[in-house]
Amino acid sequence: MITARATATFEPIGRSVAAARAFVRDTLQGWGFGDVVDDAVVLTSELVTNAVVHAGTAADVLCLRLPTAVRVEVADRYPEREVPLHESPEAAASPDREGGRGLILCSALASRWGVEYAATHKQVWFQLDLPQRPAGTRAAGPALPAAALPLADSQVRVAVVQVAHDSTVTSWNEDAAALFGHTAGTVVGKPFGDLTAWPQTPGTGFGLAEALRLSRWEGSYGVRDADGKVQPVYGSHLRVRDTYGEPSTVCLLVRDHERAVLASPVRLPVQDAVPADRGKAADPFEVFIGSPAPDDLDGLLQRTVERARDMLDGDSAYLLLATDDETELEVRASTGLPSARQRFARVPVEAGTGRYGSARMPAVHEDLTAAPGAVPLLAGTGMRSVVTVPLKVEGRLTGSLGVAAETPGRYGNEEALRLQFAADRIALAVESARLTELERLRRGSLSFLVEASDLLAGTLERDQTLALMAQMTVPTLASWCAVYTIAEQSEPELAFVLHEDEDRIDGLKALLSRIDPPSPDPTPGARTWTAPSRAANSTALRASLRSLGLAEAGRPATGTGAHATASAVGGETVVLPLVARNRVIGMLTLGKPSDERFRQEILELAEDLSRRAALALDNARLYSERTAISQSLQRSLLPPELPQIPGVEVEVIYQAQGEGNEVGGDFYDLFPIREGCWGFAIGDVCGTGPEAAAVTGLARHALRLLAREGFSGPAVLERLNAAILDEGARSRFLTLLYGELWPQPDGSAELKVVCAGHPLPLRLRQDGTVDPAAEPQPLLGVLEDLELYEQTVRLDTGDVLLCVTDGVTERREGSRMLGDDGLADVLAQCTGLTAGAVAARVQRAVERFAADAPSDDMAILTLRVSGHEGD
Repeated sequence: MITARATATFEPIGRSVAAARAFVRDTLQGWGFGDVVDDAVVLTSELVTNAVVHAGTAADVLCLRLPTAVRVEVADRYPEREVPLHESPEAAASPDREGGRGLILCSALASRWGVEYAATHKQVWFQLDLPQRPAGTRAAGPALPAAALPLADSQVRVAVVQVAHDSTVTSWNEDAAALFGHTAGTVVGKPFGDLTAWPQTPGTGFGLAEALRLSRWEGSYGVRDADGKVQPVYGSHLRVRDTYGEPSTVCLLVRDHERAVLASPVRLPVQDAVPADRGKAADPFEVFIGSPAPDDLDGLLQRTVERARDMLDGDSAYLLLATDDETELEVRASTGLPSARQRFARVPVEAGTGRYGSARMPAVHEDLTAAPGAVPLLAGTGMRSVVTVPLKVEGRLTGSLGVAAETPGRYGNEEALRLQFAADRIALAVESARLTELERLRRGSLSFLVEASDLLAGTLERDQTLALMAQMTVPTLASWCAVYTIAEQSEPELAFVLHEDEDRIDGLKALLSRIDPPSPDPTPGARTWTAPSRAANSTALRASLRSLGLAEAGRPATGTGAHATASAVGGETVVLPLVARNRVIGMLTLGKPSDERFRQEILELAEDLSRRAALALDNARLYSERTAISQSLQRSLLPPELPQIPGVEVEVIYQAQGEGNEVGGDFYDLFPIREGCWGFAIGDVCGTGPEAAAVTGLARHALRLLAREGFSGPAVLERLNAAILDEGARSRFLTLLYGELWPQPDGSAELKVVCAGHPLPLRLRQDGTVDPAAEPQPLLGVLEDLELYEQTVRLDTGDVLLCVTDGVTERREGSRMLGDDGLADVLAQCTGLTAGAVAARVQRAVERFAADAPSDDMAILTLRVSGHEGD
């Protein structure tokens, strides 16, 4: 028999789900069915969500009051005949389908349920039986035998203690005096903390003073009696204010074993209220979360906040997870809030401004406007009342779950107990999923750091190192990255900018160039930098004003680029110092797009990366400096330019194959000695590096000086040999080809050559014959007494003289070597070529002789007698 009915229709919009929950809650509470309101709201929320969100149709909700039960019918305009069973794995795999979680919850919570199909609609109904309770009671426990009742003394004493806002005792009743032996006169005016033994957890910073400031609190602690012994008590605190507005706390205390006198009744688990004829009882975790439970942490947390919101008919809900040291909470899931803005936001638990003071115990805020900042996460969201409960595993804080509403006074102690019961059911599963995710992240982080270290170690180029630093962070760690470098005694300089969207790189670079760089603070760890976001938003605002004609006349009214840049850098921006060898050499700046934040694990990974990147960047800097010094020294050992010799073509190819930071041992020179006479030389000092460079510089400058003093070729080399030997342990032996060149009036040229241990110069005649132009003699830097002689060579018009270092003749591939004969064969094919073409062909022959690149320095000096001045 139906005794009352109520119906409503809800449009297919997201807000309809909350409206449907409110409709069912108000209807059942008006009928006095508060015992089944929670289950009815949860089931209605799921069924209406399926209709207006997933099916996209309007939903009709009908509530029917029966004598011993309530029936709710939800009809939609999507008459598809598909009823996945609870045992069906195909159905369980799709929890968001119309017959998924909603029907599974019906089977778990409802006394009866069913699905009815028509041509134009589908209707899901469920029935909840009312529990049998004594009439006139709001809540009552079952009748129990005397042996099952809680124990208490023959006379139960309830101590009533009133504590002022400064924590001093202002009232102490007779039961308090009887329980603890202190008279009112001895305790009034003294700090209540002097009488208590608070079970404070070391390092948490939460004590009696914090508990007295909460609006409501229940729990156990100790009170010292007149003999100094600690009496365990169970207390219920309520914070009140007097007619003058002064706050105080009323503490009701009983002996701990009599806590049943004050303890709030705990709501029975769902399965305890399920009739025995319903079959197998549902697991409380599955009933709350829904079956199947998400197998990933983010899915589990999101399902949890949605269930918590529905259970308490809230407008929003959120879940925070604690860091390993329990000092901060990080937002991981929310519903009804701007989640993109809040996700991964971090809130301190115990200390500092905006602390989350109620994280370790349940708390109810009836009106947040009366305590602004009490829940920093809800600032500016329009939420007025909120209930929060901790997630704990083995006594350790692992998170916090909160449900909020837009109207004040929505929640009280009963809602806190129900939410705490749900939090206790899911805490272990959440922690297990968090540890699984953390282990996965740590494995991924280790792999990332190993790969990053390999990449950074694979280059010593500064610019490439900067590019690698940015490319490794974007988009893996951040949406954009900027690297600042700091030279000795200089300001930070923007060195590299990268964004995951290439079209935004130029705008981002322009923005960062206009603002002051972050300060080079060497303190380890990431610190927030708000300047880019403020600058981008300011630029976008000015662009908007110009587009509305509110700015100065003549300014362009386009702001698309400014708004795009503001969106790109509008999220959290952090700066990590690049510290190497106890000096800040730069800053690594990472940013998120609008309203996004970094998660703690990402910041820790970025900090590890910054340490490796700083060392790689400093190594690249040192290598670049050393390379620049070496290249400058190498250039100083070679002539700045080649002189013009009348009637003679000159070409030089010099190729250093060693590391860029090493000075090669090969050198050449061509210089005027006196009118009508030029000197030329090509040599090879043993080894590389500073010692070889010293001998190279000595040889080159000594040759010029001695030749211009009028010494002959043998005399020049003998004196150079003595100077090398005078270097002692720093000396290096030297192979050297030195000659003097006299162009003749008939177009030919006369050469006087001394070849001291060097590959012999080759002469190419016009008929293609090739022959050595000198004989081998002892090298320099080994023997003290040298008897060198010079040889005269005539070059006719068109003849070529080829001088090379051993990097040409000793070019190898396996056991094969180019050698003097191979070089002569190459030169024989160069008849009629210019000096430059001859040198280029020889170089190409050397490179093609083997598959591998040349590994030795190479110098090629080519002289061709053209017979005409100026050719």
